Order: sequence, then C-alpha cells, then structure tokens
Amino acid sequence: MKVVVLCSGGMDSVTALYWAHRRHAVVAAVSFRYGARHNAREIPFAAEHARRLGIPHEVIALDFVGRHFRSALLGSGGAIPDGHYAAATMRRTVVPFRNAIMLAAATGLAESRGARGLVIAAHGGDHAIYPDCREGFLRAMGEAMRRGTYARIALLRPFVDWNKARIAAAGARLGVDYARTWSCYRGGKIHCGRCGTCVERREAFLLAGLPDPTVYAWTGPLPRKPGRTANRR
Repeated sequence: MKVVVLCSGGMDSVTALYWAHRRHAVVAAVSFRYGARHNAREIPFAAEHARRLGIPHEVIALDFVGRHFRSALLGSGGAIPDGHYAAATMRRTVVPFRNAIMLAAATGLAESRGARGLVIAAHGGDHAIYPDCREGFLRAMGEAMRRGTYARIALLRPFVDWNKARIAAAGARLGVDYARTWSCYRGGKIHCGRCGTCVERREAFLLAGLPDPTVYAWTGPLPRKPGRTANRR
C-alpha cells in the first residue's frame, strides 16, 4: 500500500517511519511547523531519517496554531512542567485538537500523492493526557478520513496499544538511530531530562533494556508514575 507517515522527528514517529518503510511504499514523510518550542530541534531529524530511507520529506506550516491556540508547548505559552509524563500537570502541554488538524492536512496530501493510507505513531503512553491520541478519537477520525476521500484513506495506528518501551525495542530491531531523534519539549541545545517527554524517553530505554544514547542536562531519579491518571474526557 502507498502510505504517508506523520513524522515529527521524535522517537515514536521515526520508528513509525521505519515500520511503514518495511511494510509499505512510503510516498512522503510529513512534519508540521506549528510554533512548538521544539520544532526547530525535531524537524531536522525527521528530514534526516526520510533522506536515509529515500523518502520525500514535506514540512507543512500551521502558523495559525502558534498564533491563536493556547498551550505551554507553544512558544507563546507558559513554562513546560517537570515531572512524570502521566501527571495531570502535563495537560498544560496539550495543543487543542492538534492531531485532528494535522491528520486533516496529511489526508489531503495523501490523496493528492496517490496514497491509500496514513500512518500515525500515537501510542498507549499518550492516552492519559492527550484525548486526540486515544483509540476512540482515532477510530472516529479514521472513519471520517475514509468517508471523506475518494481514495478511502485508511488511518494506520500500529502503536496505539503499545508503550514507549515496546516502540524503542521495535525501533532498535529496525535499525533506528535514536541518538538522531528529539523528544524534549523545551527545545534547548540538549534534552533537559526533567520534562514529561524526557522522563518518558528515559523510562522507555530503561524498561526496554536498551542503552540510552541521549545526552541529558539532568539524569537524577525518575519521578514515580501518579497513582491516578489525569482526568479523561
């Protein structure tokens, strides 16, 4: 099947790119520039991996998100919280309806490129905080994509029930160089080691039994997972 892959340059989406390359004909890897603090750090890695696999890389600008939406993840937002990635404070990093917007744009691109599928790397670890990463949303969005295109574009979500450790293990088998990926929401020169995405990254390598190639500014003890997940809607 010809597919398009959403690829931010982070661990999950780069692994999804390699996963799709092994199983399908990838006609494009798509990144979005939407005003996130870490866009400038992660998008070059997406381009690098696409180039390595011989896949065209496209960057779609969604400048309106950074201008009009409210989220700590955006350059216009507040401070990025430290702590476990499942903590309620991480809700401040949610960009409202982000995946729906990106999937809509990528679906149009996919049909324009003759693709029949679109791959997203949403995974089980996202479910506690991000409503647009949960299976209920993705199932509904996939149905909208199928009904709204002549090509009946399918939404492929291979990691939706996986945790990040399983993704890391799969990527290692696929030959992903995780040193050439980016997670930290703060978008500094190196990973901070403290924010939710850095904690999730560190924990993933630990649980997968893999060496972590990432340089962190802080490598102290990992915070415990909260006893109760954030409020789910």
